[in-house]
Amino acid sequence: MKPLLGISLKVTSAVVFTMMSATLKTLAARYPVGEIVFFRSAFALLPLMLWLGWQGDLINAVRTRNVVGHFKRGFIGTGAMYLGFAALSYLPLHDAIAIGYASPLIAVILAALLLKETVRAYRWTAVGIGFVGVLIMLSPYLKVGTFGGDLNAGPTLGAMLAFTGAFCSAGAMIQVRRLTETEKTGAIVFYFFIMASCLSLCTLALGWRMPDSTDLALFVLIGILGGVGQILVTQSYRYADTSVIAPFEYTTMIWALLFGWFMFGDLPTLTVLIGAAIVAATGLFIVWREHRLGLLRTRALQVAPQRPGV
Repeated sequence: MKPLLGISLKVTSAVVFTMMSATLKTLAARYPVGEIVFFRSAFALLPLMLWLGWQGDLINAVRTRNVVGHFKRGFIGTGAMYLGFAALSYLPLHDAIAIGYASPLIAVILAALLLKETVRAYRWTAVGIGFVGVLIMLSPYLKVGTFGGDLNAGPTLGAMLAFTGAFCSAGAMIQVRRLTETEKTGAIVFYFFIMASCLSLCTLALGWRMPDSTDLALFVLIGILGGVGQILVTQSYRYADTSVIAPFEYTTMIWALLFGWFMFGDLPTLTVLIGAAIVAATGLFIVWREHRLGLLRTRALQVAPQRPGV
């Protein structure tokens, strides 16, 4: 275990993913979402395959015992990608990322319902408080005046897309948990990129635009950044416990604020900052609580063999 290395990799992955989102936002207004999803997924395969080949783990990327599970994860995850990318067309970068913080809270609920995981009162309380933070973030977009005259455009639609995308992301998390019981990490990531590329190709008939050389370079950059970010975050969990790594996911807000300010001149409202802080605080509390419970279980297992009659 090398916790400092794990933290460094996680923070670097947060920077890379935020760079990807910022670059994507520059293209979102000019190109169909399906086209963006295709380039992001297809070119992400390049660094992924190089990494798996370097590790000597390439064969595990195509070996699977759960094709149906990969299809479910790919379908749900691609839906999350579509919704998240579409939201960037209407929202400032930091707002879209902040609303996405609802995903881990939703995952707790889905884990209790679908995976039958035990969720104790502390976590339910944290989830409830977290959703108050989500509502605070959404409140500026829930006014009639922000609809832009209809439901087809405007920041309100963007907020709804981002929130629905958070639901899909939570569903994808649950499916990944199921897949990890039998599948290698390389296979899970590989088949997701393949599925997302194939599903996005189905939108070709809806009208894609031929990118010029500059935009094509940006599309390739988006895919490579996505692939590199995935590798970095995967590696980070090899060097440190989840309870150590997970809180650094919230550093994405720092980078989103910086990129949003320098690239688009966007500054967050106080309402969004307060809501994001509440959601981040509840997420950190859940991680801390689970870490404490894990320590208690470990101590109980260490003491158990010493008890008489065991």
